[in-house]
Amino acid sequence: MGEAMLAAVLEDGLAKPEAIWVSDVSLARRRALVQQYGVAAMVSNREAISDKEIVVLAVKPQNLAEVMAELGGKLEPGQVALSIVAGARIDTLARGLKHGAVARAMPNTPAQIGEGMTVWTATPQVTEEQKGLVGAILGAMGVEVYVDDEKYIDMATAVSGSGPAYFFLMVESLIEAAVAIGLPRDMARKLVLQTMLGSGRLIQKSGEEPAELRKKVTSPGGTTARAIEQFEKGQFTELVKRAVRAAYDKARELG
Repeated sequence: MGEAMLAAVLEDGLAKPEAIWVSDVSLARRRALVQQYGVAAMVSNREAISDKEIVVLAVKPQNLAEVMAELGGKLEPGQVALSIVAGARIDTLARGLKHGAVARAMPNTPAQIGEGMTVWTATPQVTEEQKGLVGAILGAMGVEVYVDDEKYIDMATAVSGSGPAYFFLMVESLIEAAVAIGLPRDMARKLVLQTMLGSGRLIQKSGEEPAELRKKVTSPGGTTARAIEQFEKGQFTELVKRAVRAAYDKARELG
């Protein structure tokens, strides 16, 4: 995700390569980033944050404590720490970094292609100008939504953060169902993918509620109605609610 953010920032022209410093413990990884993006890469996290307006924390949750110990008290008053570390709460970040200006964001994997959804928040110490810069960075990866209350981050984690996997599962299942009734797999994949993409765009462009669009497709006594009956027998809506609740509870637990 850190690389997705890096690529988006450069593609949108928010910063020039020479203005971006990255750090990574892997020599091979550093070399690859330098070669592909033209940024400066180094081993030291402390060196990488020097004189930068935004310091992005894009590490695995299990490595966060180590990174915060290294950077604790080293950020300057004018710097903003932007975390995309799953489950890491703002108070944990602020204490660990010994720094008040902290933003926390929850992007999702479509950010890798500029179609992401990111929900984020920030501490009161982050100025409006700094929020504008953070919003521009996150917006370069897709759509960004700022929230005043951090509680919405865990909710967004369960919906948009984990959400791509839900749709991938639906696509996977629909392809298998199509193959089971006799469609060639390559044809089934093409039909399902375009149906998913087209349906999403229809929701966006029509301005209608999904329920209304579903009713328009579902003619009484028709093929769609027969299929919907099976979803309802399996309590599809309740199953989705239970799944999202489970993800939300896990997000809170991680925090």
